[in-house]
Order: sequence, then structure tokens, then C-alpha cells
Amino acid sequence: MTTISNRCEILFLYDIENANPNGDPNDENKPRIDEETGKNIVTDVRLKRTIRDYLLENGDDIFVQEKTSDDEGHIQTGKQRALDYLKSVDSLEDKNAEQQKVIISDNILNQCIDVRLFGATIPLELKVQDKNDKAKSKNVTSSITYTGPAQFRIGKSLHAVKTMFVKGTGAFASKEGATQKTFREEYVLPYSLIGFYGIVNENAARHTKLTVEDVAKMKKAMWNGTKGLISRSKFGQMPRLLLMIEYKETNFFIGELDNRIKLKTDILDSKIRKPEDYAVDLTELLTLVETYKDKIKKIGYVTDSKMTFVQNENGFDFKTNPLFVDESAEVL
Repeated sequence: MTTISNRCEILFLYDIENANPNGDPNDENKPRIDEETGKNIVTDVRLKRTIRDYLLENGDDIFVQEKTSDDEGHIQTGKQRALDYLKSVDSLEDKNAEQQKVIISDNILNQCIDVRLFGATIPLELKVQDKNDKAKSKNVTSSITYTGPAQFRIGKSLHAVKTMFVKGTGAFASKEGATQKTFREEYVLPYSLIGFYGIVNENAARHTKLTVEDVAKMKKAMWNGTKGLISRSKFGQMPRLLLMIEYKETNFFIGELDNRIKLKTDILDSKIRKPEDYAVDLTELLTLVETYKDKIKKIGYVTDSKMTFVQNENGFDFKTNPLFVDESAEVL
């Protein structure tokens, strides 16, 4: 496995139709909206959850997941989850707290792709023998902190959106003997094209042992995990563009890729309903790519056929620029 050695930047666009990409539990679970700009906001936690769920479903071990700790169905705490990575250790009673901590750390990094990607702060409560009385044990608290190499900013739509309130009837009565069924209320967005900006830091990658293979899996999870979200509130999401710039030069990156693009449309933002209603203007981004092309190793991309891209008012095809490499076969 090859550890990441090059800085990478990520631009990910996906859209959602008649659904809620990320409800706010403190506001009736409404879609999150920036009141100043009218743009839809999606937290990085939501995107990471999509990635984790896809990786878990496809056979990878994920540290941050909901697991039960006993037959009663109680959900594990972080401390209990960490102890899962001591279960295979022989002669555990002979290990002091620091030795147990090292074992947990090594096992988590070797087994858990989400920690290698996103890092974690893991609380520990370790049982060790009392030095003065071998028959007794005591609990020692500690923690492990990993800084994640792969990080995303909060996502935002490339246009202003309008929230729609939907009300309907349920299938059952509100209580025994009632003659009317319950009502269902929810808030959705008719349409939102959401952009996420991320970065993979090669310096932090050395500490979490993040590999090239891990990043390839993350890209696949971003695209296919988003497309595969079929819960009632998330169904209707489609990935539209995944672009990753890999640099030759250590610590260099362009930055803010999501702010280097914009929508071009002839209709009001709030009336956008489908990719055919707009084009994505890549002019500023492509200008910067040309400026710094000597520092760029390659730019991998995956696009959806419904998307239209333009540069200086003219159509743009990624295939016309030798820096861009079509990664559809690896991601889809």
C-alpha cells in the first residue's frame, strides 16, 4: 500500500430534487439555508456519513458507526467502541495502559479507513492491574487524537434556493377510536446544486497511514454513495461532477475550488429545476489551472452526461485538456 505523498484538492457537485439534503434538527428539520444569500447549506458531517455508509456496506471497517454493546440493544459509547480493538489481544492483563493504548491505535489505523481519512478523537477507559496488588485492577482514562488528512468545508448550493412546505396524510389514526388519520409535514427543496470543496493533506496522511487506495475508495464512495442514498428524505440525489487535482509540489494548492466556478442561467435561481436549466462556468478555475499547470501532476474527473460546462462563453470538454484524466472507469 502506497502512502499519499502529494497534496490533492477536491471539487464535488451533486444535486437534489424534491428532497431535503441536510435537515436542521434545531429548526423543524428544515433544509439549512444561508439567510443572507438564500443558498442551501450541507454540513461536511453529512458528506462524511455518506462516504462512511458506502464504505461499510462494501466491506470496509468503519470506526464511527452505530453498534450495540449488549443484548439489550444499548448503543456503544466511544470508549466501548475503542475497546473492540483490544478483543483479539492475548494476555491483556499483562499490558499497562500505554501498551494498550498503542495496540488500540495501531489496530484502528490498520483496520479503519474512516480514521485514516478523516481522523478522530477517541476517548479511552482502560483496565489495568494495580501495581501494588495484582489481584486488583483500576480504570485509567486517556484518549487518542488523529488529525484527518481528508477534510471538507461545509457545502453550499451554487444558486439561491426556495424551501417548499409539503403536507399530507398518514396511513394510521392518531389514536385508538379516532376517525381521522394523522398528518405528515415536511420541508423540501424543489432543486439544489450543491458544491463541496475538500483537500487531502499529504503531511497528515503520514500520521494516519492514508494510502492512495484509500483515496480511490473515498472518491468511489462520494459518487456512488450519493447516488445510492435512497432514504425517503434523501432519495433524488445525483452526483454531477467529481474533480480531483493532484499536485507535484509539496504543500502547494490553488484553494477554494468551489468559489472558482459559477452558474450561468437565463432564469431566476429559485426557478432552477434541472441541469438543463444552467451551465457551469469553469472560466476562473481553468485560468488558474493554466497558470499553475507546471505544479499539477494530473486532474482526475468524472462527469454526468446531463451537465454542460463553459469557458469564456464557449462550451468546454474536459477531454480537450491533456491535464484532465477521465476516471469514470475507476469510480463508477
